[in-house]
Amino acid sequence: MSAKKTSLKDIAQRAGVSMALVSYVLNGKEKESRVGQEIAGKIKQIASELGYQPNHLAKSLRSGKTHTIGLIIADISNPFFANIARVVEDEAKRHGYTVIIGSSDENAEKSRDLLNVLINRQVDGFIIVSAEDSQEQVQYLKDKKIPFVLLDRYFPAIQTDFVSTNHYKAAYNAGVHLVKNGYKRIGMIAYDSQLFHMQERIRGYVEALTDNHIPFQEHWLKRVRISAIEQGVKAAIDEMMASEQPVDALIFATYSLAINGLKYINELRLNVPGDLAIVSFGQAEAFDLYYCPITYLKQPIGLLGQTAVELLVKKLKEPQAEPSQILMEAELIIRASSKTKSLVNN
Repeated sequence: MSAKKTSLKDIAQRAGVSMALVSYVLNGKEKESRVGQEIAGKIKQIASELGYQPNHLAKSLRSGKTHTIGLIIADISNPFFANIARVVEDEAKRHGYTVIIGSSDENAEKSRDLLNVLINRQVDGFIIVSAEDSQEQVQYLKDKKIPFVLLDRYFPAIQTDFVSTNHYKAAYNAGVHLVKNGYKRIGMIAYDSQLFHMQERIRGYVEALTDNHIPFQEHWLKRVRISAIEQGVKAAIDEMMASEQPVDALIFATYSLAINGLKYINELRLNVPGDLAIVSFGQAEAFDLYYCPITYLKQPIGLLGQTAVELLVKKLKEPQAEPSQILMEAELIIRASSKTKSLVNN
């Protein structure tokens, strides 16, 4: 195999055509340049035989585009974000983009560092799952006219492109489901976070109770710091179960909270759903493998990821277009962990 890199000139000479014609074909412009299908096919075949590799650096310098997208997610260890990263990567590839992925680990400082690195790498745009206290980063991108789309989490005070789950309605549906199944003391464990999606989940839960004539009790809602999930979840469950009237059902606001909670519920030898009915956000195999399959809110991962890429590609083509803001519905997948209370011990 020759060490010499195949050039457009090599292909042109082999095909007996001009370099310009080869360039049109290999850049996907044969139709607009009215190149015949037969000659276009011949050029592509010769390019393949000669092992032609386009010079992306030179192309980027000419166009000012790198055909790369920066994807910043909140936590790569969370199956939701890992799966959504795969969808974004596949969809971006379909549009001719390569994705560079970074995980902020729910940390605004790390998110800022990733942004700076990727801006210096001259990515064409960003898809971002925002961390807490990262509003100024979003505003910076907007001020600098760097194209971006917010995924799953957004800031209502900043006009941006975003695609997200309707977190309020998802939590509301979870609460109503438990009420209708006979549960009267329904708790929630959420993150101690001002991020809008978490506040919406809490709001949906509270309003589901009040709309169904169950007066909300403050001690039913526990907020756990992201930096101390395991200890926080244990303390929350201890407090809820030590009450004179312990909760009889529990909504976990995230997958990570649920996994930690279910581990501790096992340690306490509490029966699900006999002692405690469970509904959780997030979907993963762990919910199927638990001795009592867990009822969960299934977010449309595929559609969220695909739409985020589509919105960004649109933004790259039409920078002045009005922001697109899309909310998608989660589906409540009902399993044994929240079955009707009257049937639990039957």
